Amino acid sequence: MPPTVLAVIPARGGSKGVPAKNLAPVGGVPLVARAVRACLAAEHVSDVAVSTDDPAIAAAAREAGAGVIERPAEIAGDTATSEAAVLHAMDTFEAQQGRPVDVVLLVQCTSPFIDRDDVAGVAAAVLADGADSALTVAPFHGFVWREQAEGSPGRGPGADGVNHDKAFRPRRQDRPQDYLETGAAYAMRADGFRAAGHRFFGRTDLVRTDPARVLEVDDPHELARARALAPLLDTRRAGTLPAREDVDAVVLDFDGTQTDDRVYVDSDGRETVAVHRGDGLGIAALRRAGLPVLILSTEVNTVVAARARKLNLPVLHGIDRKDVALKQWCEEEDIAPERVLYVGNDVNDLPCFGLVGWPVAVASAHDVVRGAARAVTSTPGGSGAIREIAAWLLGPSLRGSDL
Repeated sequence: MPPTVLAVIPARGGSKGVPAKNLAPVGGVPLVARAVRACLAAEHVSDVAVSTDDPAIAAAAREAGAGVIERPAEIAGDTATSEAAVLHAMDTFEAQQGRPVDVVLLVQCTSPFIDRDDVAGVAAAVLADGADSALTVAPFHGFVWREQAEGSPGRGPGADGVNHDKAFRPRRQDRPQDYLETGAAYAMRADGFRAAGHRFFGRTDLVRTDPARVLEVDDPHELARARALAPLLDTRRAGTLPAREDVDAVVLDFDGTQTDDRVYVDSDGRETVAVHRGDGLGIAALRRAGLPVLILSTEVNTVVAARARKLNLPVLHGIDRKDVALKQWCEEEDIAPERVLYVGNDVNDLPCFGLVGWPVAVASAHDVVRGAARAVTSTPGGSGAIREIAAWLLGPSLRGSDL
């Protein structure tokens, strides 16, 4: 039987610095869901559980694909430790699942830019490399100072160097390498963690991560920074992005990609959806650049056809096999499938992902779809994701008002 590697994400409801912090969206995705997605996509992780006392956080966790463990009030207050939440989650998981945990991870959703490689790295350090515990760190080169407890009479307390002698300032290359604990991910051998009651014991390994992604959200200013950085860092996480020379056509799913996947139904049964004007501008820019654009949808819905007419686009809808229709369209247009960029959000898009050279998922896509994508937008479906893709293909100036 493969080892059970349980990732526990503590996410209590109470937060004084940022109210409802763990539900705060960054890049259009709640912090707790961002952590869940990183854990689900990480190698070695077998199970993901969110420990919470808050029904709204529990709902967001389940929607993102995690299990939920209800945290008792006595370990959900301001003074409760993360270790207490993880120990309780382990006990509950083992009782519910009937199998022991071999390696347990502590993953903090207050680190919005945690990457699946970070999670996999700490898990591998314990599971495969022989460490008892592991944590994510970033290289650190700063000089740390600390104020003295007491000063001389009539003068302030002054300060001393912590990791350096203030009378001697060696060059960076002459100093030993220091590492900053990121606070994002930790892994522990389960039996050792139970015995120690603390996340650090035995041999502790360091898993290095990108310093640019190190940010902990504990106050409104840090949340604002995270939201400002998300378009850059989320795109970087997705990997290499396509350029105009890589793509000969763009094919778009409709529901959940050009909309937010919600449908409004009136008393007569008529359906309406909301679309994003920025997406229309992005599509117009792609067409001006000479790129064929197709809407492909399984829905038999007049809304899809009406939107296609508005954008002056061809549309194939009401079809069972999107991949078959896409392949036929490529043959008719004499376009190689490996030169097609296809944008989708749900599991019925996966056959098309396997056909084209550039499968792209919107940020709000199902986790399985995000994992299968070659690139992922930082913007959710229905909120300008198509405009973002147009900027990938046609240049950074299109991120502004030039569309």
